[in-house]
Parts: sequence; C-alpha cells; structure tokens
Amino acid sequence: MSASNNSRGPRAPRIAAPAASNTEPNLELHASPRRHVLKLGASLLTVGGSSALLAACGGGGSGGSAGLPVLGPLPVPAPAPAPPAPATAPPAAAKISSFALAVMPDTQFYARYATTDESDQYDKRFGSAPFAAQTKWIAANAKALNIPFTIHLGDVVDQVGKPDQWKVADAAMKVLEDAKLPYSVLAGNHDVLWDVDYALNPTDGTDAGRDPAKEPYLQWFGAERAKKQATFGARDASGFHEYHVFEAQGQKFMVLSLSWRISDAGIAWARQVIAKNPTLPVILVNHQLLNIDADGTSLLETEYGKMIWEKLIRGNDQIFMTLNGHHHGAAHLTKTNDFGHKVEEMVVDYQMAYQGGNGLMRLYEFDLTNKQIKVLSFSPWVPQKPAATLNSFDQAVLTTPNEAFVIDMDFAQRFAGFNKSFGTGSATIDSSLVDQARAMILANYTDPATVAQRPATGPDDYPKVANTLAHWRFFGGVVNQPVLPGTVIADVTGTNPLHRDALNQGGVLGAADGDIVWTDDRHHLSAAPGSVRFLNTNKNTPRLSYFLTDAAAPINAQTLESGYTIEAFVKIDKSWTSDKQAWMNIMTRDGQRGDLAGFPKEDDVESPPMLFAISSLREVQWEVVPVPSPGAPHTFKTNWSGEVMADSWVHIAIVNDPVSHDTTMYVEGAPVLRNAAAAPGLATLSATSQWVVGGGSWEGKRADGFFGNIGEVRVVAGALAPAQWLTARKAG
Repeated sequence: MSASNNSRGPRAPRIAAPAASNTEPNLELHASPRRHVLKLGASLLTVGGSSALLAACGGGGSGGSAGLPVLGPLPVPAPAPAPPAPATAPPAAAKISSFALAVMPDTQFYARYATTDESDQYDKRFGSAPFAAQTKWIAANAKALNIPFTIHLGDVVDQVGKPDQWKVADAAMKVLEDAKLPYSVLAGNHDVLWDVDYALNPTDGTDAGRDPAKEPYLQWFGAERAKKQATFGARDASGFHEYHVFEAQGQKFMVLSLSWRISDAGIAWARQVIAKNPTLPVILVNHQLLNIDADGTSLLETEYGKMIWEKLIRGNDQIFMTLNGHHHGAAHLTKTNDFGHKVEEMVVDYQMAYQGGNGLMRLYEFDLTNKQIKVLSFSPWVPQKPAATLNSFDQAVLTTPNEAFVIDMDFAQRFAGFNKSFGTGSATIDSSLVDQARAMILANYTDPATVAQRPATGPDDYPKVANTLAHWRFFGGVVNQPVLPGTVIADVTGTNPLHRDALNQGGVLGAADGDIVWTDDRHHLSAAPGSVRFLNTNKNTPRLSYFLTDAAAPINAQTLESGYTIEAFVKIDKSWTSDKQAWMNIMTRDGQRGDLAGFPKEDDVESPPMLFAISSLREVQWEVVPVPSPGAPHTFKTNWSGEVMADSWVHIAIVNDPVSHDTTMYVEGAPVLRNAAAAPGLATLSATSQWVVGGGSWEGKRADGFFGNIGEVRVVAGALAPAQWLTARKAG
C-alpha cells in the first residue's frame, strides 16, 4: 500500500530456519589405515582386475605407500571360487522437460533501506542487501536451473519521489540485463505519483490520469529500457503495461504485466495483445488481484481483482495463471473460466516479514513431463548473512503448505482449446529444478540455533532490573468483570500507579463501566497471570476508556536521555477494523507536541509528544519527539513494525541506546527494519503531563482508545538486553 510519513493520515508507511543440509560423513576417512587400503583396492578391482589390487596394496617394502603402514607379504591365495555375477548399476534417472521462472515480490523496502537516507541499514548490519542478492542469484543460477525469464510483481520502490531508491532498483535489475536475462516489471502503487485504491474510487487513479513525463517509474523503467530485452513484445499507450514472449523447452509463453491501476483502455490493449498471439499460454501479472485474510494464508478476493476477472480473465482461455503481490502473505486460489478450465491465481508478498521480506522470492518450475507446476519459496540472501546475525526468523526455505506446493496441470490438455500443437518438449533436465534449487540454497547453510523460551513458573518469574521507573501489571480482578473507574493498577516500583479515569472525560462519549474488563488471557511468556481487555472502542463516536498516572507522578517529568526500554504485551482484538480503531494507542503522554518550542507547524502538531500506537495497517508505531540538542528545534522520530496479526499476543520492546541514541523496536524478539537513529530521550510538555495507557489525545481531547488486551507495560531508564526483558526468566 501507499506510504506516507503522516502519522495520522489514511496511508502510513507500511512495512522465520530450515534444517541444515547435512552431508553423510566420509567413513573411509575415519576408518583404520588397513581398512582404507582394502576398500581402495576393492574399488580398483572392479575396474582394473587383480593387478590393480596388488598395486594399490603394495608388496611389503619398508616404507609402504603414501605413508600407509606396511602390511607384509600377501598369503598364497586359495583356489578362487566361482566369480559372482557382476553388479548391476542402478538405472539412470529419466530426464524431464522442465524450466523455471523466478518471481520477485514487492522489493519496496529493499530499495528504501539500502539508501543513505535510511542509513544503509542492510549493508550496515549484514554486509549485503537483499535486492541485489536476488538478482545476482538469478544471474548465477539461470543456466543451471533453466530459468529463461524473471517476473517482478511491482512496488519496485517504497517512496516514488526518492531518486536514491530508484537507483538501488536500477542497479539490482541491471544485473539481469548485463547477464542477458530478460524480465518483466510493472508499477505498483508505491511506484506511481497518485495512489488511489479501486475499492475507494473505481474511476480515478488509473493510468489514464497520469502525466507520463512526470512519472519516475517511466523515467527509470520506461519502454526504451524494456525494448532492449529479447523477449519484449510491446507496451501500451500509457507506457505502464507490457508483455513479453519467452521460449523454454521448445514452447512459447506470454507474460502480460499490468501496472497499478489499469484503465479500460489498458484492458482493451491487453485483450488485443492476447488476440494477436492466439496460440500462446498467458501468465497474467498484476500488482493487486488476490488479497489475504488476517491469518496471512486465507485468501480473499478484492473488488479490483473481481473487475479484472470479469473484464479480462474469465473470457480469455489463454490466461491459465495469475501472479500478484501487494497483499501481505501468500495464498492460492483456483477458479474456473468461461471455458470450464482452471485458472490458478496466486498472491505472494513478503514485505511485512522480517527485514522487509528477508530476501524471500519464488521459483515456479513448469515440469512439462510430469504435468506439474512446483513452487519453491526461498531466500538467496539469508545464507549470505553473517552467522552471528542469524536468528529464528531467518529461513532460507519456507515449507508451509501455502509456500511449498504443487499444482497438477496437464499442459497440453489445458491449452488444447487454443494451441493443439503444444507439446512436452525435449527431456534435457536431469531432475526437478525446484529440488536442485533447494539443495543449492541449503548446501552451505546452517540452521541458526534457537533457544526455547520457557513460560513463567509463577507471577514473580521474570528479571527484575535496575532503573525501572514503572511496571504496570494488569491482573487481580474477577475475570470478565469490569475494571471500574477509579480502580488503581499498582506499579511494581510503588512509585507511579495508574488509575482508570472517570467515564466520558475530555470529549469521550458513551463509555461504560464494562468497556474495560479483567481477563485471565495473557501472552505465553508473560509472568503476569492475566490482562485487561478494552471493549467497545470506536474512534468515530468517540468511545474509549483508559488508565492515567497521577498528575504528581514522578514519571511524568522523566525525559530518559540516558537511554530507555519500553515493553508491552498486547493483543489486537479479532474484530479490529481500520475504520473504527486505526491509530489506537497502547500508551502516550499528554500534551500537544506543537506546543514544544520550535516544533515544526506542519508535523501533526495536534499529536502528543509520544505515540505508542497501532496504525491503520495494524503496524506498531513508536513515534516520539526526542530531547533536542541545545538551540536545535524539536522534531519527531518514528519506528514502524510490519503488520501485526489480530487476535494474537505479541511482546513489543523498544530499546534506545544510551550512546548512539538509536532506537530499535523488537516484535516477538525480532528487530524490525524501520528503526530510528539519533533520537535521545523523550520530550515532555511539563512535569505534570500524565502518561496514558490504553488511550491518547488529539488536539487536547481524549482520542484513539485501544481495542484488545494489554497485559504488562514496563518503563526502564536504560537499554535492556533480551535476557532482561519480561519474556525472560529470573536468574537461578
């Protein structure tokens, strides 16, 4: 989706390890020297007769051969028994006719976070970057894996107006061009100047309303660049949509790539292209078609996808397969067209995974002999990372059913309606290309060690740390009963208790006692035996309930300039919707940041100076105004997570380094990609600006209430290591 740095706007910036491939030990190298000689001699006997055996064993000289011990003279042989029947070599595996397509899902964060504007985060942390790792892998293995073509699914960059991101993409894709390996590319919503979703406005925002002279996508990946590829067919009049024809195993296929969003004229062009190539099977590539449910695997059909189905796919039997990105996760849908034939639709997008996708991509093997399409989801980048950086979120090969699967397809039968001569092609491939690729990826990759995290043995089983300013644990009441207004939530330190505020304060309407209830639900690593659940929150009403520190609480004056760690266990309610609960707050501090001296008047001045929130896209947002250097103006810095699944507990840790003042957010122990640099401390409006848990403010009024569960929240004036977090267990 479209990125924005506006923390309140409708479009905010968006944003797992297989077993190692182990080789059997070489038993000969570990055998006794005599056994080594006898095995070597026996092997020679099978090819060269007894003389070879004698030569290998040696006769009985003083030194032996190659440093081996002297065996002494051979005994006189007994009469030889009848020779055994010669061993039969296993039959050679039958070759197959097969080829593979490389598919690169949304690369937007790879382009963004490889720039100096974003501190070259990949090279800085790993010594390499995923975008280039993908194309270099394709270039290095295209011949061995019979890859005639590569498909990019769009969102080439994250911020269309940033030339440095286009430079990263340009250099990565040029690797394929230099290797004479053709590819298709399309513009995703991040690659165009005006991003309008079809569901919001089905008329405006198409290619028809763009000025080609102003679009960065056309300047970097225009028709002239595309024409240099041997497979290029044509582009439409807008310059955004293209088709290619590649040949593999003696068969020809079309890849029809349609950019975000296509106009009726663009669809008419696509129909003409198919009609002019009436015998070609067509793979339709689009940035948006299928969507994915909140579980990351169940498919949903989009209104835009339904429109493309009706206007282009269902009536064109040549379209047998579709690929799209945009929506986060992976899913597969089989539909039936007007000819009674199957159309295989697949969505894949890893941008919200660890490290913005962690270099994950796909290989689609078309096994014409065995009548199958085999899917491999893998990262060529993960095995390149320094071993010390690997963690349980690093997976070189994905193995879940939605990531590794096989589609049965009798190609000749499926294409018979428009190409009766489609054949299997020549059997030139030794074995499955997907199997070969998997072996390549895992050959030198060691599964990172993971430490099983142990649930708490009791409510006191967690690390107590120095400099804890506040530790609020939400349990102790009767399950499913209200946390009544005025109820005090103790602070473990005894210094900064919270209390539930009175109902309907600061512009809140309709709040009731039962809008916060006690529960025994908790994160499996939290030592607290329960949580509180916030119900009935609706930002449009506005209805919310929340907890506050006292006006005189010491924490209100804290600016944490020597580093800090904020921890929280939260669960977003399964009924969460962007319309009602977008930008809901886990925790804030009261006041308007626009009242801070020198704060820019265009940067959401109505917001509080600290936002610990969930965005409209279910990302965790940590946006704060740091304490500026003397004489410097205030500004704000933001950390963003990837999408957080609803109805699942997550532990969030935000750690600010006391020296660099870089702030790193961790979700379930994994550092997120989009972190903030040089952000010392937390600015506050005054020593009486209260901390708020479960709600926030906007323009001085209560707003943005939380919807779901909050378990524990801890604020520490220091940077904690994972072994000190609430997810760890106490020493001893």
